Amino acid sequence: MSGTIVDGKAIAESMYAELAPKFAALDKKVRLGIVVVGANPVIESFVKIKTRSAERLGIEMVRVNVSEHGDAGKILQAIQRLVHDCDAAIVQLPLPQGINTNEMLSAVPNEKDVDALNPKISEEERLVHAPVALAAVEILERSGITIRGARVVVVGAGRLVGAPSAWLLRTLGANVSVFSLEEGSIDDLKQADIIVSGAGSPEMIKPEHLKQGVALIDAGTSELNKKITGDADPACAEIASVITPVPGGVGPVAVAMIYRNLFDLVQRRG
Repeated sequence: MSGTIVDGKAIAESMYAELAPKFAALDKKVRLGIVVVGANPVIESFVKIKTRSAERLGIEMVRVNVSEHGDAGKILQAIQRLVHDCDAAIVQLPLPQGINTNEMLSAVPNEKDVDALNPKISEEERLVHAPVALAAVEILERSGITIRGARVVVVGAGRLVGAPSAWLLRTLGANVSVFSLEEGSIDDLKQADIIVSGAGSPEMIKPEHLKQGVALIDAGTSELNKKITGDADPACAEIASVITPVPGGVGPVAVAMIYRNLFDLVQRRG
């Protein structure tokens, strides 16, 4: 029997329906800045999704483009300008090779960091948390999955998915372990009640790696046969009680979380 395949777009739509009147009730026009370096079709598609979401919420998206041949100084200057002029700022990743990503992300202060990526700020100090981690929790809670006391395996320890998801789930009372391609064994997944995966390794998780009824949050994205695919083989839906498809699962909810974070940061400043 197949598990529930999460409709991330439907969850995102319900979040936008909740957020729209909240933004409308603010006594100011909210501005969100985004720095885009270079011309990459994949990056551009992500930026367009964020821009459309901003428009529907009445948020002004202020975009600054920097040439892929621009030096670090120009990128940093663009980020600082947006931090000064906008209510929050996004540094669209990935940045070109040779650019110190941590240095660029560090230019976004805590009170304007909707992506929760400034490496100089600890998870405990953050005013908001990583959109993908928040999306994973939102999906689990809406699916009726109990997090407290659950055995959770997070696949991957990256800054966008693995590390923040592991931290957030621990704070919510889960027993969390982290498995990466470099350390541990994929057999560890067999013990998990919940799996959150962000390894970016296409279809590495197979049905035989899972126990019956696991909740599988697939936040990995990579390309296989010219198609965007996740970390989990689609056949895992036969084993999991809940599974997020790629695309259309975690992604739309994570984008909506950017705007929930934005509202929270704006409201906090008053």
